Amino acid sequence: MFAVIKTGGKQYRVAADDVIKVDKLKGEPGDIVEFEVLLLGGDSVQVGSPTVGGASVAGEVVGHDRGAKVIAFKKRRRKNSRRKRGHRQEFSVIRITEILTDGQKPSPRDEAEAKPKARRKAAAKPAAEPAGDQPAAEEGA
Repeated sequence: MFAVIKTGGKQYRVAADDVIKVDKLKGEPGDIVEFEVLLLGGDSVQVGSPTVGGASVAGEVVGHDRGAKVIAFKKRRRKNSRRKRGHRQEFSVIRITEILTDGQKPSPRDEAEAKPKARRKAAAKPAAEPAGDQPAAEEGA
């Protein structure tokens, strides 16, 4: 089963367990967000006008990030006039957890699942060694 959702003025085709990048949404990593459904696909297709009644898509905020820098450079030749500006678009990474129909609510996410992931992530980072333990560089040439 798949769905077409609308967020940030754009449409996305999603299925369960998909990971998508959308314009930045409010919410912290681990929060559940819901999207309006424009079309439900699968065995039978339901097209909304404009949305499918009683249907929604639940997703989990994985994190927030910024895209690559885009340079806007304007120059007026022979006028000694130029302007250079940079821009980085912010986006959110969302993992689609489930596609809900018939007015169902998203299943509550277990808090115990979230904390071990955070601990594993923190444990995976190597601890910084103090500066005194590093061997001194040899002097002389």
